[in-house]
Amino acid sequence: MEIISKKIYDKPERPIKIMQFGEGNFLRAFVDWIIQRLNDDGAINAGVAVVQPMPFGRVKELKEQDGLYTLRLEGIDNGEEVKKSRIIDVIGDLINPFEEYERYLAYGESEDLQVIISNTTEAGIAVDPTDTNLTECPKSFPGKLLALLKRRYDHFNGALDKGLAIVPCELIDNNGDELYRCLTELARINKMDEKFIEWLQKANHFTSTLVDRIVPGYPRNEIEEIKKETGYIDNNIVKGEIFHLWVLKKEPFVQKVLPADKTGLNVIFADSIKPYKQRKVKILNGSHTAMVPVAYLCGIDTVGEAVNDKTIGKFVHDFVFEEVNPTIDLPQAEMVAFANSVIERYKNPFIRHELMSIALNSTTKFRTRLLPTLEDYIRITGKLPQRLLFAFAALIEFHKGVRGNEKIALNDAPELLAHWAKLWAEFDGDYTALAKKALGWTEAWEVDMNTLHPDLTATVAKYLQAIDTEGMKSAVECFAGGCSGCCK
Repeated sequence: MEIISKKIYDKPERPIKIMQFGEGNFLRAFVDWIIQRLNDDGAINAGVAVVQPMPFGRVKELKEQDGLYTLRLEGIDNGEEVKKSRIIDVIGDLINPFEEYERYLAYGESEDLQVIISNTTEAGIAVDPTDTNLTECPKSFPGKLLALLKRRYDHFNGALDKGLAIVPCELIDNNGDELYRCLTELARINKMDEKFIEWLQKANHFTSTLVDRIVPGYPRNEIEEIKKETGYIDNNIVKGEIFHLWVLKKEPFVQKVLPADKTGLNVIFADSIKPYKQRKVKILNGSHTAMVPVAYLCGIDTVGEAVNDKTIGKFVHDFVFEEVNPTIDLPQAEMVAFANSVIERYKNPFIRHELMSIALNSTTKFRTRLLPTLEDYIRITGKLPQRLLFAFAALIEFHKGVRGNEKIALNDAPELLAHWAKLWAEFDGDYTALAKKALGWTEAWEVDMNTLHPDLTATVAKYLQAIDTEGMKSAVECFAGGCSGCCK
């Protein structure tokens, strides 16, 4: 059986009109699939140049397959179980800018290039003030994009009609505006001409977005079955659910060059993405982030196992309906319907969504996905969201780095992991002191959470002590069961 490549698949040649920062599972299962649909339906004729944003990544593996890979979509569609595979053939080039920086920059001179799309995680859209030598590959995503846009500005002599549609998919508020802010700040750090900074704003078309599709990634447990079905080997196959939603803030140029709402897909160009984003981030992503440390420390490895577990399932359900929904200003019937759909998606029998894949960058994810709910719940009710605080206590315990006799493969920025390790290294048995330090970590949370409510620190300390001394399974059973023992 051969590996999928041009040898066994007639790959079409398309002009490279889209540059994509990120080659991870989500972009390949979501954006590239949408681009595939747009190409197939004749709405566009565009190839994608994929740029690897970090020194490590999948560009090498994708090159070995000529950019071809299989998307496996599984789920419930109109009440029926669906499994379908589709070869995605839109990737026309793959670039590791750390090794091919000049070839990367040359795309800035392309007459065909129209669109920049990115998903570099929540931590990706940030200014790195050390990115001051653009003659070599910058470390940050904004640094790389700034270098490309500067090349484009210089090559086309600042022509206003040579700007690009810039469509970030990172899960932060107003991601388009924030990316523009980072580019402008970094340009000034690099002492770039104000005319170039003006061109950044006037010629380019930034829009903010919201994306939604659960993507478990490589279907390890089904790979032999899929090989028999497809007749080839695919080391980059990616699995996603049927459900998808892409909301983009209306921007005429973006709508012209990326008419993703014209082919029957669940894509919306909206006047404001705020209500859609708040609903999705707080309910779907927030419940994911709250679930991970609690379920994982109970010995559970996947989302499906977690929500089908009686105790964890109740914990997640009650967190969403009792602590998240009250903080979102949308009609109650709409909130209930969306929340129910999220729980149903979690139970998709075809999806094996590993908790540890969600645990990537868990510190930043708490700040972006759960902290707003904590603040809003306290402001609206004057009370504490107990399940959310239990989840924060579990996050502290998770960063102790062990589950039973196993070492947890923590995956976060080195400086964040170093801080968690320092907190535990200094722990002397005083859970209140540990909780206070964790809650007061303003560099991570941008607020001292100890100050949000007079009982917050003691509540987290109580839950942390129960988890650390009784074990997560015992603590969460006690919590969910409403007993008055170890954690109540």
